[in-house]
Amino acid sequence: MSSSFGQLFRISTFGESHCKGVGVIVDGVPAGLALTEADIQPQLSRRRPGQSSLTTPRDEADKVIIQSGTEFGLTLGTPISMFVANQDQRPADYGEMARIPRPSHADYTYMAKYGIKASSGGGRSSARETIGRVAGGAVAEKILRHNYGVEIVAWVSAVGSIETDTVDMATVTREQVDQSIVRCPDEATAVAMTERIEHVRDAADSTGGVVTCVCRHVPAGWGEPVFDKLEALLAHAMLSIPATKGIEIGSGFGGTRMLGSAHNDPFVMKNGKLGTVTNYSGGIQGGISNGENIYFRVAFKPPATIGSTQTTATFDGESAKLKAKGRHDPCVVPRAVPIVEAMAALVLADVAMRQEARAAFVR
Repeated sequence: MSSSFGQLFRISTFGESHCKGVGVIVDGVPAGLALTEADIQPQLSRRRPGQSSLTTPRDEADKVIIQSGTEFGLTLGTPISMFVANQDQRPADYGEMARIPRPSHADYTYMAKYGIKASSGGGRSSARETIGRVAGGAVAEKILRHNYGVEIVAWVSAVGSIETDTVDMATVTREQVDQSIVRCPDEATAVAMTERIEHVRDAADSTGGVVTCVCRHVPAGWGEPVFDKLEALLAHAMLSIPATKGIEIGSGFGGTRMLGSAHNDPFVMKNGKLGTVTNYSGGIQGGISNGENIYFRVAFKPPATIGSTQTTATFDGESAKLKAKGRHDPCVVPRAVPIVEAMAALVLADVAMRQEARAAFVR
């Protein structure tokens, strides 16, 4: 199903950007896990609109309600339903867009596929859909942290041509990431990124960026050979996020410029376990985790909806000019950080359960 993700740990998201609300059904959560809205809300609050001058001013609290699957603060082992109400919709802002598809948005492709589209907002292609992902990812993350000590931290590493490579993946924390509204833990670079986003916002334009993510303490052995390789699952997860256009795992495209003698990660004993001296592999070899930090970078395009007038065409092919109304992010990466973390958690929780099932069967 196009709105579901995962196998043993599985989510199904629902809702459109301007309907009554959005949410998620999470299946596969073990019984007896301590879980309340307080475990979910922090990540949703990091994702919500209106949190800073760099984001859309749409005013949504994004307060989550757990509707099923728990009792007295413990999971029952049954599907968990979570819901977030839409409270600050402005459908009137989208009147002209009913006949003019926004350039580089999903308006035309949804119409081509279904013969109909949501009359306001982006419908299922809107970033509102990611609320369900973040809520489900928060559950996955709690399982990973509680059972395996896995830590997942993402941050903004580039806005346009402004980038940083000084962040220490081994030690960076979410608290450090959140010290700046642009969510870059490099203070000087964060200032330059903020100024860049403010400039394009004031010019009624937009800019893209990159989110880097590290997953620490992932045990060796997670992931499946051939088609369900761990990097393939991560790529699927990340490229399903709205506005993504690419992913690099480990050395990524930069590794293509290296010699094999330099790129190979020699093995060495670390605290009684086999590890590697370098980590150009990004913690994954043969599609399976090797115990080193898993790290990757996700590219986000400039948001398609901008306030500048654009020459384009109507659905009927007639020439038209479009100056989009509504409230939109000039750059999505500050709010994309918890979404990237959530999708990484969903992948890792699923492959962890698959590995546990394999080990249980062998015993």
